[in-house]
Amino acid sequence: MKVVQEEGKVLSNLEVAASIFLLDLRLPQAAKIAQPGQFLHLRISPLCDPLLRRPFSIHRTKPEKAEVSILYQVVGRGTELLSQKRPEESLDCLGPLGRGFTIPKGAGQFILVAGGIGIAPLIFLAESLLQKKGKGVVFLIGATSENYVLYKKELRCWGATVEVATDDGSEGHRGPVTDLLMQRLDRFAGNPQIFACGPEGMLQKVTQIALQRGIPCQLSLEQRMACGLGACLGCVVNTRSGYRRVCVDGPVFPASEVIFE
Repeated sequence: MKVVQEEGKVLSNLEVAASIFLLDLRLPQAAKIAQPGQFLHLRISPLCDPLLRRPFSIHRTKPEKAEVSILYQVVGRGTELLSQKRPEESLDCLGPLGRGFTIPKGAGQFILVAGGIGIAPLIFLAESLLQKKGKGVVFLIGATSENYVLYKKELRCWGATVEVATDDGSEGHRGPVTDLLMQRLDRFAGNPQIFACGPEGMLQKVTQIALQRGIPCQLSLEQRMACGLGACLGCVVNTRSGYRRVCVDGPVFPASEVIFE
């Protein structure tokens, strides 16, 4: 695996919802070669605190402008420091890293299931699918409330069918986004393919639904990482093929392979 290291210039770093930020970076090499489902490993500070890099799914790319976007939520010291970055500052970036989504041939419908900040890599995937296929993309957005429903209008403008579920019922279906998945599958008799990213409980339920119905499904897993290159074994997950490294064997895995503990 060829590892690309670049100094990424911050173009913008805007809060798009409470504690959720959209970071745009100028990264010429990464913008050209990134694939949906891959990630960047960012060094947040040139100092030793925080010591380790932080992994972030690649959210969108604009190769013609040499830009890569990261959508992230402030949850700890690393992301808090990242949220303070301003235009013209720089970040040491490794990537794109990892194995992304595989686009199968012959799928009748692509169903993308996003839970919370898990929407980040699925936007990149949705754009790629719609550019290649033009239609057949269903995007199911799960959020805590209407204030955290992101990209609904953009996805519809791009040609996707969008359905929303919120925990409090402030927009769309009241309940988990997996309810929408079951309803969608009940109405569709074609040859669907599921892609999902979100909290572990959601991914476990998506996997259960997919396996029960015999539907191919790919999961983008989130895991704490240290090296990001497969050497330290700090991000392993249990699969039917043994323990696998999320940073190099994933972060995307077939749902049928993942063992939830």
